[in-house]
Amino acid sequence: MSWYQGNDLKKPTGGKKSRHRNKRKYELGRAPTMTKLSTQEARKIIRVRGGNIKVRLKKAVFVNVAIPDEKIVKKTKILEVVETAANPQLARGNYIVKGTIVRTELGLVKITSRPGQDGILNGVLIEKA
Repeated sequence: MSWYQGNDLKKPTGGKKSRHRNKRKYELGRAPTMTKLSTQEARKIIRVRGGNIKVRLKKAVFVNVAIPDEKIVKKTKILEVVETAANPQLARGNYIVKGTIVRTELGLVKITSRPGQDGILNGVLIEKA
């Protein structure tokens, strides 16, 4: 089964709409990356439309933490996943997405990057340890 991201079956009123053409190759999506906290980093490079490449972060160990008070960025080890606003189940499984709050050696950090799209973890320090 594929991930279809076309918009041809939606109607603003919520009523039914019949398909006026077949699915197109450019309307296909992919499975979510599901970046997981691990002891070793793992990335996957995939080819996307137009021959471009996308780096997907499969397993994460470190996060680049921006410290607003000091105006610097430090690479810090992630200790645990604390909370995920998007889905509480993701936090229980140690999955990291944008908006996830993780505990690091510096304190609590909110993830600002999209690891499945960017291939890197960036975050902002929200509470010092």
